[in-house]
Amino acid sequence: MSIAPPLPQRTPESAPFWDGCAQEELRLQRCASGHWWFPPGRQCPECWSADWRWERASGRGTVFSFVVFQRSYHPAFREALPYAVAVIALAEGPRFLSRVVEIAPDQVRVGMPVAVTFEEVAGTKLPLFRRA
Repeated sequence: MSIAPPLPQRTPESAPFWDGCAQEELRLQRCASGHWWFPPGRQCPECWSADWRWERASGRGTVFSFVVFQRSYHPAFREALPYAVAVIALAEGPRFLSRVVEIAPDQVRVGMPVAVTFEEVAGTKLPLFRRA
């Protein structure tokens, strides 16, 4: 029997982000003064402007920090052990928490260039990162 992994909750604020993921686009909010941010919010955390829109990000960044999980904290992830979870410093500025895939976890390095990729899990496309 397969155990379903926990999935992110879709909210009205995050819906455009998840709509982008469904189309394999990493979308972030960007205010009129050019500041990008994530997670979603109602106003720019830099200038407090409510004049913003969702834009497609490059999907590129670097590993800022990471951890390799050797123990499963949810039964759905037991088969994936070991796996790397990283804070990605996106080219646009925000930091993004995600798994690093398509590379052995012991090969992940701080500063390593990465690019977004998407994996469908239980009907939801999740943004993951691979070595660029």
